[in-house]
Amino acid sequence: MFSGSIPALVTPFRDGALDEAAFRRFVDWQVENGSSALVPCGTTGESATLDHDEHHKVISICVEQAAGRVPVIAGAGSNDTKTALWHMRVAKDLGADAALLVAPYYNRPSQAGLLAHFSYLAEQCDLPIVLYNVPGRTVTDILPETVVELARRFPERIVGLKDASGDLQRVVQHRLGAGPEFCQLSGDDPLALGGYAFGQVGCISVTANVAPRQCAEFHAACLAGDFARARALNDKLFPLHKALFADASPSPTKYALSRLHNWLTADTRLPIAPCSDAAKKAVDAAMEIAGLF
Repeated sequence: MFSGSIPALVTPFRDGALDEAAFRRFVDWQVENGSSALVPCGTTGESATLDHDEHHKVISICVEQAAGRVPVIAGAGSNDTKTALWHMRVAKDLGADAALLVAPYYNRPSQAGLLAHFSYLAEQCDLPIVLYNVPGRTVTDILPETVVELARRFPERIVGLKDASGDLQRVVQHRLGAGPEFCQLSGDDPLALGGYAFGQVGCISVTANVAPRQCAEFHAACLAGDFARARALNDKLFPLHKALFADASPSPTKYALSRLHNWLTADTRLPIAPCSDAAKKAVDAAMEIAGLF
C-alpha cells in the first residue's frame, strides 16, 4: 500500500503564520524528487502547536497540491479519541488516502485502552489507518501483541504501522502475527536499512524533508534488493540522520531547508527554540557529506 521514502513534512511558517505558498512549493519539490507519499501534520510538522483550523488547512493544501501524484497520509492522532475521530473524518472529506494515528500521549492508556481507542476509530471512520508508535514521545508503547490484535480485528482498516520504538525485532513479531501484507514502515531514518532486512518496506522520514532525492534513491535500492548500493547511500545520509536531531526537532531540519531554499524560513513555534549554533555546524557538515552543497 505504502512504501519507499515518505517525508513527515515540515510545516513552513513565516512571521508566525502558516506560509501556504512555501508549503505548496515544498510539496511539489518533494514529489518531483521522488518521495513516494507525503505525511502532513506529523511530529515533524509541529502538529502539537497547530490549532485545529491550521491542522486541517495543512492537510487540505497537501492533498490539493499533491493532486493524486502520490498518496497523502494525514496526521490525525490525538490524546482524545473524539478529537482523533474528528481529524480522521475531516482528512477523509479532504481527500487524504489514510490517517496516521499516534498512540494517545500524556494519558498513558493501558494496552486495553489502546485497543479500545484504535478499535473505536476503525469502527467509526473508514479511512485506512497507519498506527504510529513512538514511545519516546508519547510514553505509551503500542506493544506487538496489541498491533497484531488490531490488524487481526480490522484488516481492511488498520493497514500499517510506523514504528519508532527502535526495536527491530518487533518487525518480525508484527510480520509473523499480522501477515506479510501488513505495511510496516520505519519511523527512524538510521534504522531503515536494517528494517528492510526484517520486513519493513519504507520509512516515514525526517531526513527526506532535506534530501528527498537521495532518500528516494536509498529506498529504491533497498526495495530492489541492491543492498550494496543501499549501504553506500546510507553511509552518505547517516550523518544527516543524526544531525537533524542535534537539537530539538524540527529546528535542525528547518534550518537545513532554509540553507537549501530561500523561500523557506527556519521558523519554528515555541516551545521549539531556534536551532543552536552547535547544531547548525553539525547540519552544515552533514549536508556537505550528503552532497547537498
